[in-house]
Amino acid sequence: MAHLRCDFFSDALGLSTSMTVILPQRTSSQIGMAGASGDGAPPVLYLLHGLSDDDTTWLRRTSIERYAAPLGLAVVMPQVHRSFYADEVHGGRYWTFLSEELPALVDGFFRVSTRREDTFVAGLSMGGYGALKWALRQPERFAAAASLSGVLDVDALSRAARHRPEDPRLLERVFGADGPGGGPDDLLHLLDGADPALLPALHVCCGTEDELVAGNRRFLDRAAARGIAVASDLGPGVHDWAYWDARIQDVLARLPLAGR
Repeated sequence: MAHLRCDFFSDALGLSTSMTVILPQRTSSQIGMAGASGDGAPPVLYLLHGLSDDDTTWLRRTSIERYAAPLGLAVVMPQVHRSFYADEVHGGRYWTFLSEELPALVDGFFRVSTRREDTFVAGLSMGGYGALKWALRQPERFAAAASLSGVLDVDALSRAARHRPEDPRLLERVFGADGPGGGPDDLLHLLDGADPALLPALHVCCGTEDELVAGNRRFLDRAAARGIAVASDLGPGVHDWAYWDARIQDVLARLPLAGR
């Protein structure tokens, strides 16, 4: 695969930012890793990072390049800082960047498919929240979406007022003093308004020893009450890269890629 670090200016954010991208390459003599690529524009996975990470972290801490190579799959990993993929009340327009500007830039910079059936999104922790928010708010864009150890009940997190010492006003900065409950950044609220027939395939996994598992269970219960099918895997695991490296392989195995 080809690996690119793309630095560019975002009009939505008003600043320079970056994304890490891996693009499929057909190879016949590479030792230790198969490379595949079709004749047309390849399918693309938007892969979102967590709260303390950046656009390079999936590539550095998992074998995502090795897992994606035989699938002929492009992977786009954007940088969004500590934004919860939201248009922050006191900060940048990261939802606008993610949902509007980024896909247009990717389409302009790279040869990847823009068809719904070839487009997927996944993420871990804050990125799992971002992936499902994007899929629930723009279901027409994606064929599948997955959350790994996601912050799936962000309103409960906000109401718990569990401040991080390095960023004590994080959630207030992002969502405002009243929090995200009942609005477009609340995944449980988005489930209530979703049409099950229009949604992409949804996949949720979380370790049972992860403190976020309760929010994942609330998300799954609300989805079931609304008649929304979600493939789920709540099994042994904690909030760490060993878990995510294993689970991203499950996510890739479930993607409805053409020809397999």
